Amino acid sequence: MKLNELRDNAGAARKKKRLGRGIGSGKGKTSGKGVKGQKARTGIAVAGFEGGQMPIYRRLPKRGFTNPFPTEYVAVNLGALQKAVEAGRLDSAKPVNAESLKAAGFFKDAKDGVKLLAKGELKTKLTIEVAQASAAAKDAVEKSGGKLVLPAQAA
Repeated sequence: MKLNELRDNAGAARKKKRLGRGIGSGKGKTSGKGVKGQKARTGIAVAGFEGGQMPIYRRLPKRGFTNPFPTEYVAVNLGALQKAVEAGRLDSAKPVNAESLKAAGFFKDAKDGVKLLAKGELKTKLTIEVAQASAAAKDAVEKSGGKLVLPAQAA
């Protein structure tokens, strides 16, 4: 069998009914849409309309809150830091902060800061300065002999 010989099974795909091609076709004039009105027109959507009944989105109460100014952190994992040190993108002698991580290609924009997460294993002794860190990440950095500096500690 060759690619140019591939065919669909006979009768698997029906031919599209051509609309508006004369009354003899059975789908002429109004093309099966009835007569006039909003639903006979193209590009309409009557989503949420329940025939005059109060729609569900108005029957149910409003709930919740969306913060318009959320704090967004860039997540960086310990395993990724270890790989960057091994590849020579990060210098273990210098402190690892948002600027050095950006230079190493971890992200383009630091947003509101960097959050350190514990996925992966850190073997190198590093001084890491980030906005936030998970408890497991703190333990892992201290276990490897490194130091973690958070904003509350820096002040």
